[in-house]
Amino acid sequence: MKKLILSLAVVAIALTSCKGEKKVETKEEVKVEKKVTNPINSYNANVAESTITWKGAHPVGEGHNGTITLEKGLFDIENGVLKAGEFVLDMKSIANLDIEDAKKRAGLEGHLKGEDFFNVEKFSTAKFVIASSEVKGGKLHVTGNLTIKGITKSITIPTTITENGNDVTFKSDVFNVDRTDFGVQYGSGKFFDNLKNKAINDLIAFSFEIKARK
Repeated sequence: MKKLILSLAVVAIALTSCKGEKKVETKEEVKVEKKVTNPINSYNANVAESTITWKGAHPVGEGHNGTITLEKGLFDIENGVLKAGEFVLDMKSIANLDIEDAKKRAGLEGHLKGEDFFNVEKFSTAKFVIASSEVKGGKLHVTGNLTIKGITKSITIPTTITENGNDVTFKSDVFNVDRTDFGVQYGSGKFFDNLKNKAINDLIAFSFEIKARK
């Protein structure tokens, strides 16, 4: 029983959102007018040099952080604006970076990959498909369809693009996603009563930095 309580507490810490970060609004899936049709002239992501991070903050502590591996990415840029693109995440790669004890780290990662959370055996990848983008307030706001656990919603992410010849860096601000919008309901006060200190925050903070070359 003590091990179970500790395990649940660790998951709660991991999935609590970072304080002060902005939640992105999830909306219904939007139509994608343009897709990448000529990969030779598009930017291909260097998955080894790209990073996708998640972070959780506990109400009484620093929380935990980790990574998810980019499986592949392809996108088009025209005059500094993203015109089309698709990114696939390997959900089986979910990893924690800050827990030193190997057993505790494996326990947390196992919970995140399990059926109560992202169910990576059934949903091994997540995907983000670009629908449109526009420059506002010095940021490139990218709207696209995010698919997690087979559920697709549109979100808009503030980003920056830095071009250097044939190389480009596509980087996001930190943004919070409501996990319950994608069927991850475990420990959510929206769906379960009397959770008290076992409740888990619905928001997860993400960020990415994608290195690519034409």
